[in-house]
Amino acid sequence: MRLLVLGGSVFLSRAVAADAVARGHEVVAANRGRSGPVPDGVRHVTLDRADPFPEALATGRFDAVVDVSRTPSHVRRAVAALSDAHWVFVSTVNVYADDADPGGPGVGRLREPQPDDVDGAEGPEAYGAMKVACEELVRAGAATAAVVRPGLIVGPGDPSGRFAYWPARLARVPEGATDVLAPGDPDDPVQVIDVRDLAAWVVDLAARRTEGTYDAVGPLAPVGELLAAVARGVGAEPRWVWADDAALEAADVRPWSGERSLPLWLPRPEYAGMPAHDSAPAIAAGLDPRPVEDTARDTLAWLRATPDAVVTGLTGAEEAEVLADLHRAPEGADAGV
Repeated sequence: MRLLVLGGSVFLSRAVAADAVARGHEVVAANRGRSGPVPDGVRHVTLDRADPFPEALATGRFDAVVDVSRTPSHVRRAVAALSDAHWVFVSTVNVYADDADPGGPGVGRLREPQPDDVDGAEGPEAYGAMKVACEELVRAGAATAAVVRPGLIVGPGDPSGRFAYWPARLARVPEGATDVLAPGDPDDPVQVIDVRDLAAWVVDLAARRTEGTYDAVGPLAPVGELLAAVARGVGAEPRWVWADDAALEAADVRPWSGERSLPLWLPRPEYAGMPAHDSAPAIAAGLDPRPVEDTARDTLAWLRATPDAVVTGLTGAEEAEVLADLHRAPEGADAGV
């Protein structure tokens, strides 16, 4: 297969290029060349997607294209230039309009498409709406297409630092920090997908010219079980201190990611559907998720080998402050060990 990866130097698109070239496919990665090198064996072509699509790529006769863009104008130009190829477009579960509803393709209500380029910093609504428009452009313009909608992608190389918070935090447990703040209820469902597993599946979809739309998510697991798997992966035995939504909000802890956040926490019920999509259709189509223990171990190894890797979430001092407040909470409060 002759594969064009629009990107190829960061996280998922880089993992796609690396997996494809390792399997013997001919891979071209097109990007601006500002975010790091492409994998060994991949041919790099400089492309700024704000510019007209270059003729050298448009006449390249690619069997398949993988695109992760969120920007409608970029997708519009690329699809028009490469309409004969099979497309695998990486979208997001943020295309769904109701974060409380776990309904997937054909069931979950989508956001209204935003066909114009807007600043993704405006929030997940703008991001999801542009992704809806990009999906429509791919389906309408490509000869054949698969659309995959990931949830939380995790593993080595993650620039968001969300999942990385947990291996990094739990790696400190053997040093004496036995109490670890945990989010919500241990039975709350959550799901993650390792970037390497998602990348391998994207390459399969491209090579097989698979069509359809899938929620590209890992199996559902209670967050208590997932965090226990992370702890096993890094060799830690923490004492979990669970804090419900009200306790976390009262302590000015923020959900999901960013400063003073507790990653994997999403307030319920308003976000109950976002981390609870059905993984069965994607798994039936070949997605093969690895154990969370393996992802946690490999993520910690990557963090230790990458001094500038991003880890988002509570600092040690902030977590200690929240834990102290919880331990002082009156008997019967909804926070426990």
